[in-house]
Amino acid sequence: MHSILIIGCGSIGERHLRCFQQTGRCEVSVCDANAALLETVSRRYGVTAYGTLAEAAKARRFDAWVICTPAHTHLAIAREGAAQGAALLIEKPLSVTLEGLEETRAALAASGRFVAVAYVYHCFPWIVAAREFLQSGTLGRPLHASVVAGQHFPTFRPAYRDIYYARHETGGGAIQDALTHIVNAMEWMIGPMTRVYCDAAHQQLEGVSVEDTVNVSARHGAVLASYAMTQFQAANEAVFEIHCEHGSVKIESHAQRWGSMKLGETEWTWHKTQPLERDDLFIAQANAFLDGMEGKACALSTFEEAAQTLRFNRAALESAASGMPITIS
Repeated sequence: MHSILIIGCGSIGERHLRCFQQTGRCEVSVCDANAALLETVSRRYGVTAYGTLAEAAKARRFDAWVICTPAHTHLAIAREGAAQGAALLIEKPLSVTLEGLEETRAALAASGRFVAVAYVYHCFPWIVAAREFLQSGTLGRPLHASVVAGQHFPTFRPAYRDIYYARHETGGGAIQDALTHIVNAMEWMIGPMTRVYCDAAHQQLEGVSVEDTVNVSARHGAVLASYAMTQFQAANEAVFEIHCEHGSVKIESHAQRWGSMKLGETEWTWHKTQPLERDDLFIAQANAFLDGMEGKACALSTFEEAAQTLRFNRAALESAASGMPITIS
């Protein structure tokens, strides 16, 4: 069995822990500097706990590290993991700046181990199927795309004021926390974003000043795109539309379905997956990561795809601050 070290026992670290356990393919340990949290989580799941990375590395050599710490620490920990010869699953976003990106890329290349970034939309069956349909060429080239999405963030993350979300420097705000997932998925489907104009504001969430509302006008090469997101709305919904030369694709992520409509048709042809719970998607991600470690085909976000989405994050924040469109090279 693979030995997996989960680094960071916050909500996403705990989710990775229980979902890797559910694969039945690995032995999981945890590491966190918060002693009380570490004890609670390790006791709840019956796993070995380490208070520091140094302690964990001294105890044994792990096959893989799952990095679930605040985003500004991801790259440094990834370099340390690469030096230890561990495969890496890095939580999104990859970082909060581009600093250290080249150094990390070189360290990962030298290690030769499998690396993926946890943009979990890559494991949503309705996203995967819609992408495959688009890439089949049945509808021709994509020409325009849009996403309208949001949720009542306090319902899903009631501790948002007290965690990384409260500050841009640690990966907070709607752009780096939520919109980054959607843009990464869209880039996976239609190609990298090349230009962004972003208007963002703090509209409602109490106790923080980071943006909770975002409007983006963008280009993915020749494809025009728009994104609208709030983190205080009543409905937890995400609707993607991609309009091509010969028809359109729609993804209703909240309904776990995707559909197509060719020119001349008047109704969507829907494809709905078997109902899945949120943990099911993270179990699929854990299995995909283990597959990648074993040299099998894997659709998880690559380091380079995540680096591209990081460039979007930085450009969107810069555009929102300056009021100017930004070209993404």
